[in-house]
Amino acid sequence: MSRMNDRLAQNAIDPAPAEQVAALPLRWTADDTLEVLMVTSRDTGRWVMPKGWTEDGMTLSQAASLEASEEAGATGPISDRKIGEYRYCKLCDNGAVLQCRVRLFPMVVKELQSDWKEREERTRRWFSAEEAANRVDEPDLAELLRGLCNDPRNQPVIRDLLKTA
Repeated sequence: MSRMNDRLAQNAIDPAPAEQVAALPLRWTADDTLEVLMVTSRDTGRWVMPKGWTEDGMTLSQAASLEASEEAGATGPISDRKIGEYRYCKLCDNGAVLQCRVRLFPMVVKELQSDWKEREERTRRWFSAEEAANRVDEPDLAELLRGLCNDPRNQPVIRDLLKTA
């Protein structure tokens, strides 16, 4: 965890992490370079993956897809299998700290909406996997993103997703 997350974890209200889901929106450029779509958080403006809480009646990957649509206006096929997970500490509006475990589902972005739910609250931007890794605060997420730098199509979850995309 980052230093900020280390300090927050010391004040966490519950040692059992809350469960969240996130999309890992991906695309390949014309020169076959992988890019990752990130959004800014509403509170601090730092770069994050589109993430949120699980939804009743939805699978975890469906909930992650909904987050990508609402937070980034991104749509496309998403894997039913997670590519990994990471942890972070969320500072709640009441000042409490909540430890969160985030399950990350890769998505191949087929379309970016020009009008989406949180467009007034967030900025979205494409980054190389290395640039994305350098911008996140969570070490586990950064490591996962760096793992995409060398031929991510060899990762079984992404390879299977690309067969359906």
